[in-house]
Amino acid sequence: MPREEPGRDTRDLPGGTPYGTGNAYGSGTGDAYGSGTGDAYGSGGGETSGRGDGNGEADGRGRAARRGRLRLRPFGLRTRLVLAFLLVAAVGCGTTAALTYRAARSAILEQTQNTAVSAFRDQVDDLAVPLPPDEESLRDTLLNLAGKGKPRPWRVYAEYGSLRVSSTDRPTSSVITPELRARAHARRDTPRTSFQRVVKNGVPYLTIAIPAVFITRVGEEAAQPTGLVFYAVMELREEEANVEAMVTAARDGALPALAIALVPALIASRGVLRPVRELRRAAHSMGRGRLDTRIHAKGSDELADLARTFNESAAELERSVTELRRAEARARRFASDVSHELRTPLAGMLAVTEVLDEDAEGLDSDTARAVRLISAETVKLAVLVEDLMEISRFDARAAELHTDEVDVADCVRKTLISRRWTDPGQVHAALGEGIRARLDPRRFDVVVANLVGNALRHGRPLVTVRVYTDEGDGGAGTGEAGVLVVQVSDRGPGIHPDVLPHVFERFYKADPARARSAGSGLGLAITQENVRLHGGTVEAANHPAGGAVFTVRIPL
Repeated sequence: MPREEPGRDTRDLPGGTPYGTGNAYGSGTGDAYGSGTGDAYGSGGGETSGRGDGNGEADGRGRAARRGRLRLRPFGLRTRLVLAFLLVAAVGCGTTAALTYRAARSAILEQTQNTAVSAFRDQVDDLAVPLPPDEESLRDTLLNLAGKGKPRPWRVYAEYGSLRVSSTDRPTSSVITPELRARAHARRDTPRTSFQRVVKNGVPYLTIAIPAVFITRVGEEAAQPTGLVFYAVMELREEEANVEAMVTAARDGALPALAIALVPALIASRGVLRPVRELRRAAHSMGRGRLDTRIHAKGSDELADLARTFNESAAELERSVTELRRAEARARRFASDVSHELRTPLAGMLAVTEVLDEDAEGLDSDTARAVRLISAETVKLAVLVEDLMEISRFDARAAELHTDEVDVADCVRKTLISRRWTDPGQVHAALGEGIRARLDPRRFDVVVANLVGNALRHGRPLVTVRVYTDEGDGGAGTGEAGVLVVQVSDRGPGIHPDVLPHVFERFYKADPARARSAGSGLGLAITQENVRLHGGTVEAANHPAGGAVFTVRIPL
């Protein structure tokens, strides 16, 4: 069975063919012939079907574009901007092409349909066929009608009761649908012309049905059907080819249009990304310490506002950091000046306390205790002043290394002997022999002394000092090129995990309730600075078996 185009594609037009009276029943409704043209053969109906096809194409492209955007998330901003621009261009081209296609297709089909319906109606109106019709004469009439077909030849069929005659070798056509026949034979006061577009075996056809009528009263327009119905069948291959050519042209034109749209897309993305790249470079520059970095802001759009906001924030940050640096410099200068001014009076106080210590044995107990207390506190104050001056030199980047090639084991032994840490029950030295390195002996002595003294004050014996080299494979070396490792461990309670990140901070107290520390509070900070001056690192950790472990690593 052929597929028909339902809806407005099937028409009933007023008027019929009067029997033997020429054009007695007029065809003045010809203007309405072409108003209902389908946009898709055998699918949907009329213009609604064509609009559905266009929207379906646009919706499909929209879904594909949305899936593409989901896949583009890992891409850069430039790629996303360009693809978004191209997507908008593609949707615009597709929508324009769909609307143009629908309008042009409707115009082509309507023109062909109107021409064919009007020509067939005029030819049938001019017929004078005797009733009942004779088969041979009726065939000749149909052949004559088929030869006058416009815009191209028709295949004409006639039905009268059980009589079936055609201009071809087949009396009937399978293209003529039962619906069209029902409309042609419908009992009405005014018989109407009907037409229908159908598709059979992939070929589009236009079918027209006109019932023959006769006039009951001369001079009046009342007409009655005779039972004779004429059908015309015309192929629409040429119109379909024209429509397909339009689709091909629209498709071929869309690709160059998208290629052309790529140029403004790149220009637009460049304009958007230029301020973003400048902002990135400025942020990196500020991260490297150049707080005077600014962005050239021009225009009045959102990106220009962002650049101005960045400049304002950078200026405020620069002012704040500058003020903090000035305050820090003043504090360091104050500590340095105070330490320097205290050195002379402290030297005199130390000389006096040494004399008092020598005579303390001849004083009464209370006086002797007071003298010893003053002497001990004076020594602590002198140590604090020296440490403050040392820290001030580090802050001022005035500390210098005076290196010499030394035997590391001998240096560690001298440090332990000079501090009287020679009791085997207190300190154990596991020193690798033959390890030589270029070190500043004085600063290395301070590093070892601070670590061992810290372990004795805050941990429990036995304090172990290990010296070895690390080749990078985790094993002990033999003094060849690698890393010098000095490790100091104790068997105390260890360091609380919350304290570990702060042990090298200046004046940090693990117990805030303690009024003062046992030392100056600067020993580990000075140790870290001395190790850094040698190009090494110092780390604090807890041993799995208990106790704190300080590890110094210095490149050889």
